[in-house]
Amino acid sequence: MNKRRAFLIKSAFGAAGMALVPSWLNGAPAIIKRYNKPDSKINGVQIGCITYSFRSLPDQSAEATLKYVTDCGINAIELMGGPAESFAGMPESNLDRRRMYQLGGKQRSGETLTAEEAKEFGSLQEEAAAYGTEVAKWRNQVDFKKFEQLRKMYKDAGVSIYAFKPSAFGKSNSDAEIAYGMKAAKALGASHVTLEHPSDDAHTLKLGKMGERYNMAVAYHGHEQQTFTFWDTALAQSPRNALNFDAGHYIAAGHTDIMALLEKQHSRILSMHTKDRQTPANGKGNLPWGTGDTPIVEILQMMRQNKYKFPASIELEHQIPEGSDAIKEVQQCLEYCKSALV
Repeated sequence: MNKRRAFLIKSAFGAAGMALVPSWLNGAPAIIKRYNKPDSKINGVQIGCITYSFRSLPDQSAEATLKYVTDCGINAIELMGGPAESFAGMPESNLDRRRMYQLGGKQRSGETLTAEEAKEFGSLQEEAAAYGTEVAKWRNQVDFKKFEQLRKMYKDAGVSIYAFKPSAFGKSNSDAEIAYGMKAAKALGASHVTLEHPSDDAHTLKLGKMGERYNMAVAYHGHEQQTFTFWDTALAQSPRNALNFDAGHYIAAGHTDIMALLEKQHSRILSMHTKDRQTPANGKGNLPWGTGDTPIVEILQMMRQNKYKFPASIELEHQIPEGSDAIKEVQQCLEYCKSALV
């Protein structure tokens, strides 16, 4: 259809001139502007993607991330902090975060670190703290025009940014860093920032009030600690507090009332991470879409039927099969959504 319209537009202008262009071609500039750009809004349901899904790919720059998104056919995203902040000039770090998270996870699970591991973990923590101080200094003097430039670059490619997730909203971050994160999100065109729920009522109150001050919503993400009432306190604290719901984790936590939760909180859900996880009885695994227990089809159809406005963000967390990659897997997730909604 796009090719046919392009041919007719060219023919109409060339043969008859502007005065004879038929009325249906009045929107030709808009048609041309949208040509060959991604579109993942399906029958009123916005399918998006969190750029964390592309973490396995080597180039994590803003430019490469944009190409990953458009190659997948996605037109709206939750943007992780890394690509945007590196684009804006944030100091680089040689910190081996993967190793630090590995050792930290081992310690949190109750395992005892060896003396050598404990020493290594301590050094990594010191390095991370020093880098955090450097980043905080940079954030306090950043030029937000760089974020506006990134927004334009993405918009020109047909991609909007509905959420921003930098590591600026934790309990260890200063008020200045929190303000920076909200200002950067606004410059990017995001309606909300996202973070892991801090499990601290005082902090959700603080973030909600700062969201009111900077006109930015704060959406809290949950893992398997999510329950039907998990967000109630934060939501009561401020109209700027909201949900960054995770449908897959909710199922892995063993809950059977996900549809009721969506119905109750749909007006306060600003984005929803979507993945296919198993129930506890089936092992809690992250699986290719359509093989787990998350009722993705039913959720998407409910969103369509009830005209819910929040995007369903594809979050790639299942193991990437041999011979595939993150882009191919996200493409398959999008096709799954299309088959559910057409």
